[in-house]
Amino acid sequence: MMRTVGILCLAAVSAFTTAPAIAQSGCSIEQVGGTQRQIVRCGTGITITVEPGAEYTLRDRNGDGTVDRVNLSSKALLLEASGDAASSGFEVVAPQAIAAVRGTRWAVDAEGAETSVFVVEGQVAVARRNGEVRVVLDAGEGVDVDAGTGALTVRTWPAARVNALLARFGL
Repeated sequence: MMRTVGILCLAAVSAFTTAPAIAQSGCSIEQVGGTQRQIVRCGTGITITVEPGAEYTLRDRNGDGTVDRVNLSSKALLLEASGDAASSGFEVVAPQAIAAVRGTRWAVDAEGAETSVFVVEGQVAVARRNGEVRVVLDAGEGVDVDAGTGALTVRTWPAARVNALLARFGL
């Protein structure tokens, strides 16, 4: 089943790459004890669990000092949105896809030639980077986005694939 939704893509205007800059953005970063995972918590209600080795940059699209986008280059992030963050349009921009929050908990995995998005709870809108092809994922659904231009296929992911992805975050 394919559903569509509009996504507004804006250019990022500032990057937060250091711990002091993260703090100034209203976010904090903590190391998960006994692991290489990090958790970034932002005052906007976004919590990001970072897979070890993930390459990402926090962004402020509209220059208001609030993180509202993550650019993900490699590996995976698990995101949770609470309160206003679930309706704020928070985005993850990966090499092949843009995932915009419509719900509460989802993962984005940028590996190789495709970006995979899986929704644990809630809804997430996913679009190709060019914004021309869009779908909305519900809980338990995922999509693999390559560099092509064709339709995106929403699938219910098998338990083994979900468990393998979530295990990367210690879940």
